[in-house]
Amino acid sequence: MLPLAGVRILAVEVYGAGPFGSAHLADLGAEVIKIEQRAGGGDVSRVVGPYFLGEHDGHFFQSLNRNKKSLTLDLKHPRGREVFLKLVATADGLMGNLRGDQPEKLRITYRDLAPANPRIVCAHLSAYGRDGARKAWPGYDYLMQGEAGYLSLTGEPDGPPSRMGLSVVDYATGTTCALALLAGILEARRTGRGRDLDVSLYDVAMHQLNYPAAWYLNEGLATGRAPRSGHPFIAPSQLYRTRDGWIFVMAQTQRFWELLCDGLGRADLKATYPDFAARREHRDALTRILDGELPRQTTQTW
Repeated sequence: MLPLAGVRILAVEVYGAGPFGSAHLADLGAEVIKIEQRAGGGDVSRVVGPYFLGEHDGHFFQSLNRNKKSLTLDLKHPRGREVFLKLVATADGLMGNLRGDQPEKLRITYRDLAPANPRIVCAHLSAYGRDGARKAWPGYDYLMQGEAGYLSLTGEPDGPPSRMGLSVVDYATGTTCALALLAGILEARRTGRGRDLDVSLYDVAMHQLNYPAAWYLNEGLATGRAPRSGHPFIAPSQLYRTRDGWIFVMAQTQRFWELLCDGLGRADLKATYPDFAARREHRDALTRILDGELPRQTTQTW
């Protein structure tokens, strides 16, 4: 029996961030009922290629919506609304990822649904939240990576800014929303009262800046891009080429650095670069040394 067996979630969701988050809940055993609009063919991710499993189904869609049930409803139609409220009465939570102005228009906030179920928890995932000047703005992962500054941290120092290869803001925001929803359900089971919860792509993207943001806000340090996807201050922690491909070497602790030196048969490097400060100060020289040592190795060796 999976840990969320017996939990019912209504998912008013489309495309990436919301479905990624509710997929966590479905994988853990929750009954996730995906509410789709019939007009337009349902969730737009059903027609995202290049690989399909049948009409309105494909690898992209299934990667985000496995283990879920699906129901098409027009939430603006009286009969659709009637069916929806019957489901609300039996649900623990609602998770949606629409523009910030839509939950109120569709009447899927806690205030709207509490008469049918005072214990329901409504988690709203949007681009910029449900209030403020940008509440009606759409938002996408790559745009958030740019706005939050991720592109200035990614890529080679002398190259153009680069986005991360995966939709990390979508994934992190979906996961955060699922966590918030579970926390709300725990509270509702204790108090008998649900609530609204808000998670936005922008807030999560900014939150993930984490220690570079702390360095900047407290010390004025603007973190830049390091060569070969290197860590901004720990060395060696970057890509190196071996005989049969690239390898990422990460000596994140003093012990790992010493093991690397032993593995290369270069115990002398321990004395030359004894600590983090010395390795950081002489990063370029250390890179040249390892560039001479690692091409003798293969990725299988490591």
